[in-house]
Amino acid sequence: MVLLAAAVCTKAGKALVSRQFVEMTRTRVEGLLAAFPKLMNTGKQHTFVETESVRYVYQPLEKLYMVLVTTKNSNILEDLETLRLFSRVIPEYCRVLEESEISEHCFDLIFAFDEIVALGYRENVNLAQIRTFTEMDSHEEKVFRAVRETQEREAKAEMRRKAKELQQIRIGISGVCDLIQLKYFAVLFINAISQFVCL
Repeated sequence: MVLLAAAVCTKAGKALVSRQFVEMTRTRVEGLLAAFPKLMNTGKQHTFVETESVRYVYQPLEKLYMVLVTTKNSNILEDLETLRLFSRVIPEYCRVLEESEISEHCFDLIFAFDEIVALGYRENVNLAQIRTFTEMDSHEEKVFRAVRETQEREAKAEMRRKAKELQQIRIGISGVCDLIQLKYFAVLFINAISQFVCL
């Protein structure tokens, strides 16, 4: 099976999220997706449509479609299996299947699509593995975060210690100033008393 592209599009063929797995121009992908709604027959129960060059395998998702564009010589059973996995991935990342929600989570969807297909061929993965792979949970990242948090805590503790030290210095300076003022007032008082006594 060679999967050319996967897309979530509107019923009118407007691509909300599209991922190409082989070398294709953007205009070609947009043209293929724009032609898709015109090829569908609403009365039939099929989930695929063929043209001279490609096969569209699709699944309705409320107001949207999950569409896979494959080569004509790909295995239709594998295509349908892949389509089911793509269709199960979308609700994992989007609470509501609407244009705004798809657009908001487009990068998450693209990352998940990349885990399903590589270079046009389906990877042997399930939904749980895709979730694990896209979370990118790594030991090195956990160690880095722990070290950074420790450094931040130490920096905050050092800041508090310095602030307390500065506060004590300020209190000490104000205490010294108070002593200087007391001595000054004492000298003034003694001078005033001596002048009063001399009179």
